[in-house]
Amino acid sequence: MDFDIVSLSRLQFAITALYHFLFVPLTLGLSIVIAIMETVYVMTGRTIWRDMTKFWGVLFGINFAMGVATGIVMEFQFGMNWSYYSHYVGDIFGAPLALEGLMAFFLEATFVGLFFFGWDRLSKVKHLVVTWCVALGSNFSALWILIANGWMQNPVGSQFNPQTMRMEMTDFFAVLTNPVAQAKFVHTVSAGYVTAAIFVLGISAWYVLKGRHLQLAKRSMTVAASFGLASALSVVVLGDESGYLSTEHQKMKLAAIEAMWKTEPAPAAFTAFGFPDQAARETHYAVHIPWAMGLIGTRSLTTEIPGIDELVARAETHIRDGIVAYDALQQIRAVKGGADVPPQVQAAFEEHGHTLGYALLLKRYVDDPRQATPQQISQAAWDTVPRVAPLFWAFRLMVGLGFLFILLTAVFFWLSARRKLDAHRWLLKVAVWSIPLPWIAAELGWIVAEVGRQPWVIEGVLPTAVAVSNLGASTVLLTIAGFVAIYTVLLVIEMKLMLKAIRKGPDDHAPARVEGRPAASADLAPAQ
Repeated sequence: MDFDIVSLSRLQFAITALYHFLFVPLTLGLSIVIAIMETVYVMTGRTIWRDMTKFWGVLFGINFAMGVATGIVMEFQFGMNWSYYSHYVGDIFGAPLALEGLMAFFLEATFVGLFFFGWDRLSKVKHLVVTWCVALGSNFSALWILIANGWMQNPVGSQFNPQTMRMEMTDFFAVLTNPVAQAKFVHTVSAGYVTAAIFVLGISAWYVLKGRHLQLAKRSMTVAASFGLASALSVVVLGDESGYLSTEHQKMKLAAIEAMWKTEPAPAAFTAFGFPDQAARETHYAVHIPWAMGLIGTRSLTTEIPGIDELVARAETHIRDGIVAYDALQQIRAVKGGADVPPQVQAAFEEHGHTLGYALLLKRYVDDPRQATPQQISQAAWDTVPRVAPLFWAFRLMVGLGFLFILLTAVFFWLSARRKLDAHRWLLKVAVWSIPLPWIAAELGWIVAEVGRQPWVIEGVLPTAVAVSNLGASTVLLTIAGFVAIYTVLLVIEMKLMLKAIRKGPDDHAPARVEGRPAASADLAPAQ
């Protein structure tokens, strides 16, 4: 990587974002799992379910605290490393971020405190309401940040003001109901549910292997298997929806994910395997599945999916139109006082203004896009192609892991239905070793989403290269080193706290008893 300010700023944000996202999925999913467990406790009165809620709640609390701390750093970076971005889109991006902050620091934090300290102060029903508020608050917090991110992928409900040189919101409801944002939210949340399910399943399997806390472990495995199977299936369905929306709004991302260099006759084939070569603009040893991509990407047999070459040609046309918009913009800004903008200039900007962002791609090569040479225009058009090989493989690994989670949770769901969760030790070991896999899949998903958007920080509106702050490379390198050092220490602390809590296990209590029933009768209840 070149040590320029853009690359370093991207690297710093990637490090902090990927690190923060280690905590988000588990927070989203584990909050729902403990709410389900406490619901069963309130409905049945069996204290084993209260013990389960408390035990998994401790792990949730450790993870939640780390997630909040690392999320704050990410928001600071918008002003520190991406000041022009903050200026350019702050009127739009600031609203969902503010609402996310209210959710995270007021709703979530308040109810998390009540969850931990309210067991002996609140009635069972009131405490259950608190637990569900924690779960809903966590998920709604994710909603607002994903609305903001979805707008970056598909900037709806806004327009550019040539007088202020800023994007301004014109329709908050359009931003809120952005189809890309909604698809990202449900897909991301479902991935978090899978993460929590595999986490609970794996740790419970470890207890079963060790012969410890068997009642808690088997019940937890049953909840995790059923919840995880439903979530894993939904991830696949919602991922398909995200792919379809990419065809609508982010055609270059989809073409790069598929390493589709040429436009194929409809319906396009899906490339199951291959080695993309961006320099040669071809995919070596490609293995295709006929029609599959056409059905996934367009849900039809007659609609084409444009290839990279065709999309680059379209980008070059947009850049030339963007230069016209840029010229009109400079003339508009040159008008002083209350003088009217010449009608032909205003008309030119209104006609071509939507392509202004493409002209800004030329800022990498020339200060004034109007002075760009044909070679620079062609190079800027090819800059709209993200790095194909990382996207190609990240997507396929993510999808492969998704189907593995379906298989794993389905097997344990079947075993739980037959009361044979401990019948196969090798399956229990597989569950334990699978614990890190959902995090790998989640990180790969963010790589696909964010690397696939490049070179745009706002799709089609603001290139990443012009969104950074005017900082020195040494300053950013120093902050990267500081973040890496601090985050490494925090990660070690997190892992030690988690492992200590897991090794300790739940607090020991008397055998599970249904309130109002003799202990002997309760002991006759099934172990699961």
